[in-house]
Amino acid sequence: MKIPLSWLRAYCNPADDAASLEHRLTMAGLEVEENQPVAPPFSGVVVARILSAVRHPDADRLQVCEVDVGDGKPRQIVCGAPNARAGLLTACALPGASLPGGVEIKVGRMRGVESQGMLCSGRELGLGEDHSGILELADMADGGSAPAGCGSVLVPGADLRQVLDLDDAVLLLKLTPNLAHCMSVTGVAREVAAITGAPYQGPTHEPVKVTLTDRLPVKIVEPALCGRFCGRIVRGVNARAATPRWMRERLERAGQRSISALVDISNYVMLELGRPTHVFDLDKIDGGLEVRWGRAGESLELLNGQTIDVGPEDGLPVGVIADGKQIESLAGIMGGEATAVSLDTCNVYLEAAFWWPTSVAGRPRRYRFSTDAAQRFERGVDAQTTAEHLDYLTALVLTVCGGEAGPLDDQVLGLPERKPVALRVSRLARVSGLAIGAEHCEDAFRRLALPFETAQTADGDTVFTVTPPSRRFDLGYEEDLIEEVVRLYGFERIVARAPTTRAVMRAEPEGRLSQVALKRRWAARDYQEVVNFSFVARADDARYGDGQTPIVLINPIAENLDVMRTTLWSGLIANLLHNVNRKADRVRLFELGRAYLQAPAQPDGPLTVAGIVQPLRLAALVYGPAVEDQWGQRPRQADFFDLKGDLEAVHPEAGLRFEAAAHPALHPGQSARVLARGEAIGWIGALHPRLGEALGLPHAVLLVELDAEALLQRTVPAVQPSSKYPPASRDLAVVVDEQLPAGDVLHAIREFCSQDATTVCVRNVRLFDEYRGKGLENKEKSLAFRFWMQDTARTLSDAEVDTAIAAVRDFLAARYRARLRG
Repeated sequence: MKIPLSWLRAYCNPADDAASLEHRLTMAGLEVEENQPVAPPFSGVVVARILSAVRHPDADRLQVCEVDVGDGKPRQIVCGAPNARAGLLTACALPGASLPGGVEIKVGRMRGVESQGMLCSGRELGLGEDHSGILELADMADGGSAPAGCGSVLVPGADLRQVLDLDDAVLLLKLTPNLAHCMSVTGVAREVAAITGAPYQGPTHEPVKVTLTDRLPVKIVEPALCGRFCGRIVRGVNARAATPRWMRERLERAGQRSISALVDISNYVMLELGRPTHVFDLDKIDGGLEVRWGRAGESLELLNGQTIDVGPEDGLPVGVIADGKQIESLAGIMGGEATAVSLDTCNVYLEAAFWWPTSVAGRPRRYRFSTDAAQRFERGVDAQTTAEHLDYLTALVLTVCGGEAGPLDDQVLGLPERKPVALRVSRLARVSGLAIGAEHCEDAFRRLALPFETAQTADGDTVFTVTPPSRRFDLGYEEDLIEEVVRLYGFERIVARAPTTRAVMRAEPEGRLSQVALKRRWAARDYQEVVNFSFVARADDARYGDGQTPIVLINPIAENLDVMRTTLWSGLIANLLHNVNRKADRVRLFELGRAYLQAPAQPDGPLTVAGIVQPLRLAALVYGPAVEDQWGQRPRQADFFDLKGDLEAVHPEAGLRFEAAAHPALHPGQSARVLARGEAIGWIGALHPRLGEALGLPHAVLLVELDAEALLQRTVPAVQPSSKYPPASRDLAVVVDEQLPAGDVLHAIREFCSQDATTVCVRNVRLFDEYRGKGLENKEKSLAFRFWMQDTARTLSDAEVDTAIAAVRDFLAARYRARLRG
């Protein structure tokens, strides 16, 4: 929000200069982002009146002007501006003047004619970008009606910086959403008064004299939309009247473009008092007005030219003001084109209302725009001063545009309840860590004009009970009052102290792998970690998920991030596409993050949300060559077994097994369910060719996603004696059905060896060969296993080794009908 310092000082004028005031406002919670002068430094520029302007004898585009600069002696100045004409008040840089950019003005000659100065454009003085002609300074005919501090009458010879108040500064405030009461010049002036102790005096006006009896009937249909509605008729206005220069300058310096007198006055009241108002063309209203929710099928053409649907959407109704024929205004947001005032308007209806913040919030976002009015109403506007502010608006309209006013209609349906808020001094000290006593609280509340009462508790604590004023929507809890006291006490007075606490070293559980250790393992296998948004596009989640219904976001941060992810694959594939589009040919990524699933049976708790489970997942992606280009190995594309091997190497203690199974997002012949300790924990496989083709990827994409909790669990190592005796190894080749997974056979052998007494000497078993072909034409295959056997007390005999291998052979024959390969 932009506030000219001169406008602010009109209502509270502390002794602080602009830099000091900027610092004190920022320290009090009203951050000043910028403090810029209205105009850059220049000197020697005065107001001048052109007495005559004749064509230059030797140049068609130049004029020789006689100029009155207030010293009683007309000066001859050559000017090339097309708007230079007799009678014009403009800016003149006299010889010796210094202009922005280091330009020095001297007496010179232009095409043989002496020029004793320069008539200036706005760009040459740093007052704007207009360079089409010299400045046109209108006479201030309404100077007597200008508020104090709004400059003086323009007369030749007057210093331009002084009469236009160009030494004024403009403060750009970065207001947080809770500071609705500061979204006006008077609101900030009250804060300045509280911070500095300087007196505050708001704008005053004489009550409007009612000379008409006309009233416009207004019906409030929805009390939940509008709590108070004020309006009055004004007839005989001159809409072509010029906006007073002082008002126009204040508006422009506050960032508002001057449009017309009626519109400018409405904008001025909003910026000065924080009260959005609206001016209707009375002659364009059919019958009376009705305040209600918009209905399905109704539309409205706004003042910005946009035509919108005002019917409810997603259960969210939109407030409107309608007449007998059509919708006229979007309540609390923007007026409609149908009843907009123009230069031909003669009769107007002035409106000021209190719209409930909940009835405005979210509606501008639906139409993809916001307005100054909506920003104020959705945060809260003072409901008590609605009629007073409308009377002020009327007084300005009558002063500038003339006319006669009718009686003020004021309908009050319901106002916000301002419940008292209690502040315990002991609680203030505990939260702030400061030695702030009751006297500081009392001083702060008096400076902020907050009504309060005090009481003493049985234990000697002082309690302040504050009744928030109608303009303070931000005071609802004890912490709010604590903030008010501390910021007036002075944030800069808070001493920076490092927190002290007893550091208790907690033991790292041996039965659990840390997340950091897990990430380091994957990084050591040449994978890059990524961190993605938990919000994804609904289409992507459906494309790569397993069919679970995602959690839909009510208020997504972007249109394409509208659901919570049920799988981490959508983020990894987006990362892959980003890299492939930038010529990356080998990508290996992993992410450790949470998925979000609907679970109606999930109870609420300190770390859980009712109806939602948030499992920690590990996902990885492989794309491109298996290894970087090198001389020692031929290039080949990574395949399913590369990713499977990396997974087994990173998590050897998990005892992972793989079962062929179908996943909708994976290749039908290259997908498997991953099991750990007998339970399914996720999926591994190649991306479905249909999806890869749709993404334009020429090579296979390998994916894995697992329950991270299962991977973080590990068996605590147990001490085992080291054998000094040599091991014995034997190979066993068996013929089994070709449909039997080799992994199942290997797992069964290891389970049998760990439980059978004759095979207790087996230390390790590994599958080292699989054969299909000649000699095994009957849908069979050969699996070859190597056994390592060792004892810690003695050297194993051949008979013991043969007995162990025979036991395994008999087990396989009984379970899988396996036979020795001949």
